[in-house]
Amino acid sequence: MYKRIIRPILFSFNPETAHNLTLFALRILRYIPFARAIVRMSFRKEAPELEREVFGLKFKNPVGLAGGLDKNGEFYNDLANFGFSFVEIGSLTPEPQPGNPRPRLFRVVKDRAIINRMGINNKGVKNAVGQLKKTRPEVLVAGNISKNTSSINEDAAKDYESCFALLYDFVDMFVINISCPNVSGLSELQDVSFLSDIVDKLLDLRMYFDEYRPVLIKVSPDISRQQLDEIIDYSLMSGVDGIVAGNTTRTRDGLSLPQEKIDEIGNGGMSGAPLFSKSLSLVKYISDKSGGKLPIIGVGGIMSGEQAMQMLDAGASLVEIYSGFIYEGPALVKRINKHIAKTLRERKI
Repeated sequence: MYKRIIRPILFSFNPETAHNLTLFALRILRYIPFARAIVRMSFRKEAPELEREVFGLKFKNPVGLAGGLDKNGEFYNDLANFGFSFVEIGSLTPEPQPGNPRPRLFRVVKDRAIINRMGINNKGVKNAVGQLKKTRPEVLVAGNISKNTSSINEDAAKDYESCFALLYDFVDMFVINISCPNVSGLSELQDVSFLSDIVDKLLDLRMYFDEYRPVLIKVSPDISRQQLDEIIDYSLMSGVDGIVAGNTTRTRDGLSLPQEKIDEIGNGGMSGAPLFSKSLSLVKYISDKSGGKLPIIGVGGIMSGEQAMQMLDAGASLVEIYSGFIYEGPALVKRINKHIAKTLRERKI
């Protein structure tokens, strides 16, 4: 039904309008009797094989929703109904920001890809805290935090500290976004000299809280191997709990569009099916380089249960989807979990 009816309707609108319509529909579902129970019954998959403990947290299954859909922490419970074991909210910045001018979101339907230059538009971390206070999460929530576009890199640590301190008591773990290609200078924070200045302060700040919250670093698939090696070494030595591998890519590898169409779209980070092999290679490299000591969330281009299983086999402890949720529909989460459970059961025989 999704591919035949719902997706064609949504894809008749521009991508950002379709995004807002989807969130509006989720909000409406809250007021329809039994809708939540029906969605859960239709899309959730539970099995002992799927359960796992990572970063000291217990996950009902290995599939989470990547950051960018629930930008402001307003729909985590609604999205959890579709079977996700964790939802990443954000990216969140200390102050609200409108993001980049429109148009800033584009579909490449033939290749099941999305190109965005949203620019981390969000209502600010205080708004998200208000949402989390008002509506108790029924799912593990990862707070994705970043700096404001207006903040220079030399002052970035203050932005991350502000978000971290305000969110700490209301989320289960943190994703430190230093790799978004759509904010000027942000990917430069992947340089370990900048990165350590930011993350060291967050790890020190964590010591003052009663509860332990895992801290993960989100890296770009475009990062150089030298930079990645430095981040892996730093993470292993510093107490960073894991890596999210990865983010969107500036490259256009795998697109079937003619060059003039690619130029017409312009700058932005690409996600979706063409990114999968690059993301898989990134996960495997981090796993091998760290000797399997660094937990990894594999994300980028997962469109099927088979691909999710490939990510786990490459060394990921968990996976996240986003573009697959858009192109394949909400049933993808259940299909992934069913395939993983079936594969793990067969391997035990």
